[in-house]
Amino acid sequence: MKTQPPPEITATRALHQRPVIRGKVFRRVAVTALAAALLAGAAAPGVAAADSSVVVPMAAAGQDRPELQKAVQAFIDAGFAGMQVRVHDQRSEWVGSAGVRKLGEAAEPPTNGRFWAGSVTKTFTATLVLQLVAEGKITLDAPVAGYLPELGLDRRITVRMLLQHTSGLFNYTGELRPDGTWVPGIPATGDEWLNNRFRSYRPEELVRLALSKPANFAPGTDQSYANTNYTLALLLIEKVTGRTYAQQMRQRILRPLGLKGTVVPGDRTELPGPHAHGYYRYEEDGQEKVVDIARQNLSLLAGAGDMISTTQDLHTFISALNGGKLLPAPLLAEMRKPYGKYDYGFGLWVQDLGPGCGTVYQHNGSPPHGYGALMYSSPDGSKTLTASVTWVDEATRGPAKDFQKLVDSLVKQVFCDGQAAG
Repeated sequence: MKTQPPPEITATRALHQRPVIRGKVFRRVAVTALAAALLAGAAAPGVAAADSSVVVPMAAAGQDRPELQKAVQAFIDAGFAGMQVRVHDQRSEWVGSAGVRKLGEAAEPPTNGRFWAGSVTKTFTATLVLQLVAEGKITLDAPVAGYLPELGLDRRITVRMLLQHTSGLFNYTGELRPDGTWVPGIPATGDEWLNNRFRSYRPEELVRLALSKPANFAPGTDQSYANTNYTLALLLIEKVTGRTYAQQMRQRILRPLGLKGTVVPGDRTELPGPHAHGYYRYEEDGQEKVVDIARQNLSLLAGAGDMISTTQDLHTFISALNGGKLLPAPLLAEMRKPYGKYDYGFGLWVQDLGPGCGTVYQHNGSPPHGYGALMYSSPDGSKTLTASVTWVDEATRGPAKDFQKLVDSLVKQVFCDGQAAG
Protein backbone atom coordinates (compact mmCIF):
# COMPACT_ATOMS: atom_id res chain seq x y z
CA MET A 1 0.00 0.00 0.00
CA LYS A 2 1.42 3.37 -1.01
CA THR A 3 1.73 6.10 1.58
CA GLN A 4 -0.27 9.25 0.88
CA PRO A 5 0.70 12.57 2.45
CA PRO A 6 -1.88 14.35 4.59
CA PRO A 7 -4.76 15.78 2.51
CA GLU A 8 -3.91 19.25 1.26
CA ILE A 9 -7.37 20.46 2.06
CA THR A 10 -8.03 20.54 5.78
CA ALA A 11 -11.03 21.79 7.68
CA THR A 12 -11.87 22.25 11.30
CA ARG A 13 -14.94 22.58 13.45
CA ALA A 14 -17.32 24.67 11.34
CA LEU A 15 -20.77 26.15 11.40
CA HIS A 16 -23.72 23.77 11.32
CA GLN A 17 -25.11 24.72 7.96
CA ARG A 18 -27.81 22.80 6.16
CA PRO A 19 -28.44 24.55 2.84
CA VAL A 20 -29.82 22.96 -0.31
CA ILE A 21 -27.88 22.24 -3.48
CA ARG A 22 -28.65 23.63 -6.85
CA GLY A 23 -27.54 21.69 -9.86
CA LYS A 24 -27.41 22.36 -13.59
CA VAL A 25 -27.17 19.96 -16.51
CA PHE A 26 -26.11 21.33 -19.89
CA ARG A 27 -26.28 19.98 -23.44
CA ARG A 28 -29.04 17.47 -22.89
CA VAL A 29 -31.40 19.53 -20.78
CA ALA A 30 -31.76 23.07 -19.60
CA VAL A 31 -31.54 23.74 -15.89
CA THR A 32 -32.46 22.23 -12.61
CA ALA A 33 -32.53 24.60 -9.71
CA LEU A 34 -32.79 23.51 -6.13
CA ALA A 35 -31.42 26.79 -4.94
CA ALA A 36 -31.52 27.83 -1.33
CA ALA A 37 -29.26 28.35 1.60
CA LEU A 38 -29.98 28.04 5.27
CA LEU A 39 -27.32 29.19 7.67
CA ALA A 40 -28.41 28.14 11.14
CA GLY A 41 -27.15 26.86 14.44
CA ALA A 42 -23.69 27.74 15.66
CA ALA A 43 -23.12 31.04 13.91
CA ALA A 44 -20.04 32.80 15.22
CA PRO A 45 -20.39 36.00 17.23
CA GLY A 46 -21.22 38.93 15.02
CA VAL A 47 -22.23 36.72 12.09
CA ALA A 48 -25.92 36.93 11.32
CA ALA A 49 -27.85 33.84 10.34
CA ALA A 50 -29.78 33.74 7.10
CA ASP A 51 -32.29 31.42 5.59
CA SER A 52 -34.40 30.97 2.51
CA SER A 53 -36.86 28.53 1.07
CA VAL A 54 -36.42 25.85 -1.55
CA VAL A 55 -36.88 26.83 -5.19
CA VAL A 56 -39.01 24.68 -7.50
CA PRO A 57 -36.89 21.72 -8.68
CA MET A 58 -35.80 20.43 -12.04
CA ALA A 59 -37.18 20.98 -15.51
CA ALA A 60 -36.78 17.46 -16.82
CA ALA A 61 -36.99 14.18 -14.95
CA GLY A 62 -33.84 12.11 -14.69
CA GLN A 63 -31.41 14.89 -15.56
CA ASP A 64 -30.75 16.50 -12.21
CA ARG A 65 -28.09 13.94 -11.19
CA PRO A 66 -29.42 13.45 -7.65
CA GLU A 67 -26.48 11.19 -6.80
CA LEU A 68 -24.10 14.09 -7.39
CA GLN A 69 -26.33 16.52 -5.53
CA LYS A 70 -26.33 14.18 -2.54
CA ALA A 71 -22.53 13.78 -2.58
CA VAL A 72 -22.03 17.55 -2.67
CA GLN A 73 -24.66 18.21 -0.03
CA ALA A 74 -22.78 15.88 2.30
CA PHE A 75 -19.90 18.39 2.47
CA ILE A 76 -22.25 21.08 3.73
CA ASP A 77 -23.88 18.74 6.22
CA ALA A 78 -20.38 18.01 7.56
CA GLY A 79 -19.69 21.70 8.19
CA PHE A 80 -18.16 23.21 5.04
CA ALA A 81 -19.49 26.69 4.29
CA GLY A 82 -19.88 26.40 0.52
CA MET A 83 -19.01 24.27 -2.47
CA GLN A 84 -19.15 24.50 -6.25
CA VAL A 85 -18.68 21.40 -8.41
CA ARG A 86 -18.35 20.73 -12.13
CA VAL A 87 -18.53 17.23 -13.65
CA HIS A 88 -17.91 16.36 -17.29
CA ASP A 89 -18.66 12.81 -18.38
CA GLN A 90 -20.34 10.81 -21.11
CA ARG A 91 -23.78 11.82 -19.84
CA SER A 92 -23.50 15.58 -19.64
CA GLU A 93 -21.85 18.54 -18.04
CA TRP A 94 -23.28 18.96 -14.55
CA VAL A 95 -22.68 22.01 -12.42
CA GLY A 96 -23.72 22.16 -8.78
CA SER A 97 -23.51 24.58 -5.92
CA ALA A 98 -24.22 24.11 -2.21
CA GLY A 99 -23.98 26.11 0.96
CA VAL A 100 -23.52 29.85 1.09
CA ARG A 101 -21.36 32.32 -0.77
CA LYS A 102 -20.92 34.45 2.31
CA LEU A 103 -21.77 33.89 5.95
CA GLY A 104 -24.96 35.66 6.95
CA GLU A 105 -26.34 35.74 3.40
CA ALA A 106 -28.65 33.35 1.58
CA ALA A 107 -26.97 33.31 -1.83
CA GLU A 108 -25.24 30.06 -2.78
CA PRO A 109 -21.67 30.02 -4.13
CA PRO A 110 -21.44 31.02 -7.81
CA THR A 111 -21.09 27.92 -9.94
CA ASN A 112 -18.21 29.42 -11.89
CA GLY A 113 -16.84 31.75 -9.28
CA ARG A 114 -13.14 32.29 -8.81
CA PHE A 115 -11.17 30.83 -5.94
CA TRP A 116 -7.66 30.41 -4.59
CA ALA A 117 -6.62 27.13 -6.21
CA GLY A 118 -3.69 26.29 -3.94
CA SER A 119 -1.44 23.41 -4.97
CA VAL A 120 -3.39 22.71 -8.14
CA THR A 121 -0.89 25.33 -9.33
CA LYS A 122 1.81 22.63 -9.26
CA THR A 123 0.25 20.80 -12.21
CA PHE A 124 0.37 24.01 -14.27
CA THR A 125 3.99 24.65 -13.26
CA ALA A 126 5.06 21.10 -14.10
CA THR A 127 3.40 21.43 -17.51
CA LEU A 128 5.38 24.62 -18.24
CA VAL A 129 8.65 22.91 -17.29
CA LEU A 130 7.86 19.92 -19.54
CA GLN A 131 7.01 22.19 -22.45
CA LEU A 132 10.48 23.67 -22.08
CA VAL A 133 11.93 20.16 -21.93
CA ALA A 134 10.15 19.42 -25.22
CA GLU A 135 11.83 22.49 -26.73
CA GLY A 136 15.27 21.44 -25.53
CA LYS A 137 15.63 24.38 -23.13
CA ILE A 138 15.60 22.16 -20.02
CA THR A 139 16.88 18.61 -19.45
CA LEU A 140 15.02 16.54 -16.86
CA ASP A 141 18.10 14.85 -15.44
CA ALA A 142 20.36 17.89 -15.50
CA PRO A 143 21.45 19.52 -12.23
CA VAL A 144 19.23 22.47 -11.30
CA ALA A 145 22.41 24.21 -10.11
CA GLY A 146 23.54 24.39 -13.72
CA TYR A 147 20.60 26.64 -14.53
CA LEU A 148 20.53 28.57 -11.23
CA PRO A 149 24.18 28.67 -10.06
CA GLU A 150 23.58 31.74 -7.90
CA LEU A 151 21.56 29.72 -5.36
CA GLY A 152 24.32 27.30 -4.36
CA LEU A 153 22.14 24.20 -4.73
CA ASP A 154 23.39 20.68 -4.17
CA ARG A 155 24.49 19.62 -7.67
CA ARG A 156 22.89 16.21 -7.18
CA ILE A 157 19.43 17.80 -7.33
CA THR A 158 17.95 17.42 -10.81
CA VAL A 159 14.92 18.97 -12.47
CA ARG A 160 13.19 15.60 -12.26
CA MET A 161 13.67 15.60 -8.49
CA LEU A 162 11.97 18.97 -8.15
CA LEU A 163 8.91 17.77 -10.03
CA GLN A 164 8.74 14.48 -8.10
CA HIS A 165 9.43 15.98 -4.66
CA THR A 166 12.57 13.88 -4.25
CA SER A 167 15.10 16.72 -3.86
CA GLY A 168 15.18 16.47 -0.07
CA LEU A 169 14.91 20.25 0.26
CA PHE A 170 13.26 21.76 3.33
CA ASN A 171 9.70 23.01 2.83
CA TYR A 172 9.94 26.76 3.39
CA THR A 173 6.46 26.91 4.97
CA GLY A 174 7.70 24.53 7.70
CA GLU A 175 7.52 20.78 8.05
CA LEU A 176 7.13 17.90 10.42
CA ARG A 177 10.26 15.77 10.79
CA PRO A 178 9.96 11.97 11.01
CA ASP A 179 10.71 12.14 14.73
CA GLY A 180 7.65 14.33 15.28
CA THR A 181 9.58 17.59 15.60
CA TRP A 182 8.02 20.61 13.89
CA VAL A 183 10.60 22.81 12.15
CA PRO A 184 9.05 26.23 11.50
CA GLY A 185 9.42 28.17 8.30
CA ILE A 186 7.54 31.17 6.96
CA PRO A 187 4.21 31.32 8.83
CA ALA A 188 1.61 29.70 6.59
CA THR A 189 -1.09 28.78 9.09
CA GLY A 190 -2.62 30.00 12.29
CA ASP A 191 -2.75 33.39 13.97
CA GLU A 192 0.76 34.38 12.90
CA TRP A 193 -0.21 33.87 9.25
CA LEU A 194 -3.41 35.88 9.79
CA ASN A 195 -1.46 38.89 10.97
CA ASN A 196 0.89 38.68 7.96
CA ARG A 197 -1.54 37.54 5.25
CA PHE A 198 -0.94 40.62 3.07
CA ARG A 199 2.84 40.43 3.16
CA SER A 200 4.66 40.04 -0.18
CA TYR A 201 7.42 37.50 -0.73
CA ARG A 202 9.90 37.10 -3.57
CA PRO A 203 10.51 33.57 -4.88
CA GLU A 204 14.25 33.88 -4.19
CA GLU A 205 13.50 34.82 -0.58
CA LEU A 206 11.41 31.67 -0.13
CA VAL A 207 14.05 29.41 -1.67
CA ARG A 208 16.93 30.92 0.31
CA LEU A 209 15.04 30.35 3.54
CA ALA A 210 14.62 26.69 2.58
CA LEU A 211 18.30 26.39 1.74
CA SER A 212 19.23 27.79 5.15
CA LYS A 213 17.74 24.66 6.76
CA PRO A 214 19.24 21.15 6.71
CA ALA A 215 18.06 18.89 3.91
CA ASN A 216 15.68 16.08 4.83
CA PHE A 217 17.65 13.43 2.94
CA ALA A 218 20.20 13.01 0.17
CA PRO A 219 18.75 13.99 -3.21
CA GLY A 220 16.85 11.17 -4.89
CA THR A 221 16.86 8.81 -1.88
CA ASP A 222 13.35 9.52 -0.55
CA GLN A 223 10.25 11.60 -1.23
CA SER A 224 8.97 14.59 0.76
CA TYR A 225 6.30 16.99 -0.48
CA ALA A 226 7.70 20.53 -0.40
CA ASN A 227 6.54 23.82 -1.92
CA THR A 228 10.22 24.71 -2.29
CA ASN A 229 10.54 22.35 -5.26
CA TYR A 230 7.93 24.19 -7.30
CA THR A 231 9.09 27.68 -6.39
CA LEU A 232 12.48 26.56 -7.69
CA ALA A 233 10.72 25.35 -10.84
CA LEU A 234 9.29 28.87 -11.24
CA LEU A 235 12.79 30.35 -11.03
CA LEU A 236 14.01 27.76 -13.52
CA ILE A 237 11.27 28.70 -16.00
CA GLU A 238 12.14 32.38 -15.69
CA LYS A 239 15.88 31.77 -16.05
CA VAL A 240 15.74 29.71 -19.24
CA THR A 241 13.08 31.83 -20.97
CA GLY A 242 14.08 35.31 -19.86
CA ARG A 243 10.39 36.01 -19.19
CA THR A 244 8.36 36.04 -16.00
CA TYR A 245 6.51 32.97 -14.84
CA ALA A 246 3.20 34.83 -15.25
CA GLN A 247 4.08 35.77 -18.84
CA GLN A 248 5.01 32.20 -19.68
CA MET A 249 1.82 30.90 -18.10
CA ARG A 250 -0.31 33.27 -20.17
CA GLN A 251 1.60 32.58 -23.39
CA ARG A 252 1.81 28.81 -23.16
CA ILE A 253 -1.32 27.67 -21.31
CA LEU A 254 -3.89 30.31 -20.40
CA ARG A 255 -4.30 32.03 -23.78
CA PRO A 256 -4.08 28.91 -25.97
CA LEU A 257 -6.76 27.19 -23.87
CA GLY A 258 -8.89 30.30 -23.39
CA LEU A 259 -8.63 30.18 -19.60
CA LYS A 260 -10.00 33.65 -18.95
CA GLY A 261 -10.81 32.99 -15.31
CA THR A 262 -7.30 31.89 -14.34
CA VAL A 263 -4.54 34.26 -13.30
CA VAL A 264 -1.15 34.30 -11.61
CA PRO A 265 -1.92 37.05 -9.09
CA GLY A 266 1.57 38.00 -7.94
CA ASP A 267 1.06 40.48 -5.10
CA ARG A 268 -2.62 41.07 -5.83
CA THR A 269 -4.85 40.17 -2.91
CA GLU A 270 -8.32 40.35 -4.49
CA LEU A 271 -10.35 37.52 -5.96
CA PRO A 272 -11.71 39.18 -9.11
CA GLY A 273 -15.37 38.78 -10.04
CA PRO A 274 -17.95 36.62 -8.28
CA HIS A 275 -16.50 34.37 -5.60
CA ALA A 276 -17.27 32.54 -2.38
CA HIS A 277 -15.69 33.62 0.88
CA GLY A 278 -13.42 31.63 3.16
CA TYR A 279 -12.98 32.44 6.83
CA TYR A 280 -10.61 32.14 9.76
CA ARG A 281 -11.80 31.88 13.34
CA TYR A 282 -9.65 32.82 16.34
CA GLU A 283 -9.98 33.86 19.95
CA GLU A 284 -9.09 37.28 21.28
CA ASP A 285 -9.63 38.48 24.84
CA GLY A 286 -11.78 35.45 25.51
CA GLN A 287 -14.08 36.09 22.55
CA GLU A 288 -14.39 34.18 19.29
CA LYS A 289 -13.88 36.26 16.17
CA VAL A 290 -14.31 35.36 12.51
CA VAL A 291 -12.30 37.08 9.75
CA ASP A 292 -13.21 37.02 6.07
CA ILE A 293 -10.02 35.94 4.29
CA ALA A 294 -11.16 36.13 0.68
CA ARG A 295 -8.35 38.70 0.41
CA GLN A 296 -4.87 37.29 0.99
CA ASN A 297 -1.43 37.54 -0.63
CA LEU A 298 -0.32 34.19 -2.01
CA SER A 299 3.13 35.27 -3.19
CA LEU A 300 3.93 33.06 -0.17
CA LEU A 301 3.41 30.05 -2.48
CA ALA A 302 4.90 31.32 -5.74
CA GLY A 303 4.75 28.64 -8.44
CA ALA A 304 3.54 26.12 -5.87
CA GLY A 305 0.09 27.30 -4.83
CA ASP A 306 -0.66 30.91 -5.76
CA MET A 307 -3.02 30.71 -8.73
CA ILE A 308 -6.65 31.86 -8.98
CA SER A 309 -8.98 29.77 -11.15
CA THR A 310 -12.51 28.50 -11.78
CA THR A 311 -14.01 25.02 -12.04
CA GLN A 312 -14.53 25.56 -15.78
CA ASP A 313 -10.90 26.51 -16.34
CA LEU A 314 -9.58 23.62 -14.28
CA HIS A 315 -11.75 21.25 -16.31
CA THR A 316 -10.49 22.72 -19.59
CA PHE A 317 -6.87 22.51 -18.44
CA ILE A 318 -6.83 18.97 -17.03
CA SER A 319 -8.89 17.65 -19.95
CA ALA A 320 -6.51 19.24 -22.47
CA LEU A 321 -3.46 17.97 -20.57
CA ASN A 322 -4.62 14.36 -20.40
CA GLY A 323 -6.02 14.61 -23.92
CA GLY A 324 -2.49 15.23 -25.23
CA LYS A 325 -2.99 18.86 -26.26
CA LEU A 326 -0.27 20.42 -24.11
CA LEU A 327 2.64 17.97 -24.19
CA PRO A 328 4.18 15.43 -26.59
CA ALA A 329 3.05 11.88 -25.79
CA PRO A 330 6.41 10.69 -24.35
CA LEU A 331 6.58 13.61 -21.89
CA LEU A 332 2.93 13.21 -20.90
CA ALA A 333 3.69 9.56 -20.17
CA GLU A 334 6.64 10.63 -17.99
CA MET A 335 4.48 13.17 -16.19
CA ARG A 336 1.87 10.52 -15.36
CA LYS A 337 4.29 7.83 -14.21
CA PRO A 338 3.78 7.23 -10.47
CA TYR A 339 6.91 7.46 -8.39
CA GLY A 340 7.85 6.84 -4.79
CA LYS A 341 5.75 6.38 -1.69
CA TYR A 342 3.27 9.04 -2.80
CA ASP A 343 2.57 7.68 -6.31
CA TYR A 344 3.43 11.19 -7.49
CA GLY A 345 4.38 11.93 -11.07
CA PHE A 346 5.29 15.43 -12.23
CA GLY A 347 2.72 17.69 -10.60
CA LEU A 348 0.13 14.90 -10.55
CA TRP A 349 -0.95 12.20 -8.17
CA VAL A 350 -1.69 8.88 -9.85
CA GLN A 351 -4.58 7.31 -7.97
CA ASP A 352 -5.96 3.81 -8.48
CA LEU A 353 -9.62 3.85 -7.45
CA GLY A 354 -9.88 0.08 -7.40
CA PRO A 355 -11.73 -2.61 -9.38
CA GLY A 356 -14.24 -1.28 -11.87
CA CYS A 357 -13.06 2.30 -11.45
CA GLY A 358 -9.59 2.53 -12.94
CA THR A 359 -6.97 5.24 -12.59
CA VAL A 360 -7.42 8.97 -12.17
CA TYR A 361 -4.84 11.74 -12.37
CA GLN A 362 -5.40 14.41 -9.79
CA HIS A 363 -4.07 17.28 -7.77
CA ASN A 364 -5.97 18.97 -4.99
CA GLY A 365 -4.95 22.15 -3.28
CA SER A 366 -5.45 24.62 -0.49
CA PRO A 367 -3.88 27.98 0.27
CA PRO A 368 -3.15 28.68 3.95
CA HIS A 369 -6.75 28.87 5.13
CA GLY A 370 -10.40 28.83 4.11
CA TYR A 371 -10.26 27.57 0.51
CA GLY A 372 -9.69 24.26 -1.24
CA ALA A 373 -9.78 22.93 -4.80
CA LEU A 374 -10.27 19.49 -6.37
CA MET A 375 -9.09 18.52 -9.88
CA TYR A 376 -9.52 14.94 -11.15
CA SER A 377 -9.40 13.45 -14.63
CA SER A 378 -9.71 10.13 -16.40
CA PRO A 379 -6.63 9.05 -18.41
CA ASP A 380 -8.03 10.40 -21.68
CA GLY A 381 -9.41 13.62 -20.20
CA SER A 382 -13.00 12.83 -21.22
CA LYS A 383 -14.26 12.61 -17.64
CA THR A 384 -13.35 15.27 -15.10
CA LEU A 385 -14.31 16.50 -11.66
CA THR A 386 -13.34 20.01 -10.58
CA ALA A 387 -14.52 21.76 -7.44
CA SER A 388 -13.89 24.42 -4.85
CA VAL A 389 -14.84 24.37 -1.19
CA THR A 390 -14.82 27.08 1.47
CA TRP A 391 -14.97 26.79 5.23
CA VAL A 392 -14.39 28.48 8.57
CA ASP A 393 -10.83 27.55 9.49
CA GLU A 394 -8.99 27.65 12.78
CA ALA A 395 -5.42 27.64 14.07
CA THR A 396 -5.48 23.89 14.70
CA ARG A 397 -6.13 23.12 11.00
CA GLY A 398 -7.53 19.77 12.14
CA PRO A 399 -9.33 18.11 9.21
CA ALA A 400 -13.07 17.71 9.40
CA LYS A 401 -13.48 14.13 10.53
CA ASP A 402 -15.38 13.08 7.43
CA PHE A 403 -13.44 15.06 4.81
CA GLN A 404 -11.57 12.24 3.11
CA LYS A 405 -14.65 10.05 3.17
CA LEU A 406 -16.62 12.86 1.51
CA VAL A 407 -14.02 13.33 -1.21
CA ASP A 408 -13.84 9.57 -1.84
CA SER A 409 -17.62 9.39 -2.12
CA LEU A 410 -17.82 12.26 -4.60
CA VAL A 411 -14.93 10.91 -6.69
CA LYS A 412 -16.48 7.45 -6.85
CA GLN A 413 -19.85 8.89 -7.85
CA VAL A 414 -18.11 10.42 -10.85
CA PHE A 415 -15.51 7.81 -11.79
CA CYS A 416 -16.98 4.54 -10.47
CA ASP A 417 -20.60 4.82 -11.60
CA GLY A 418 -21.72 5.74 -8.12
CA GLN A 419 -20.05 3.00 -6.12
CA ALA A 420 -20.01 3.72 -2.44
CA ALA A 421 -16.67 4.84 -1.04
CA GLY A 422 -14.81 2.01 0.64
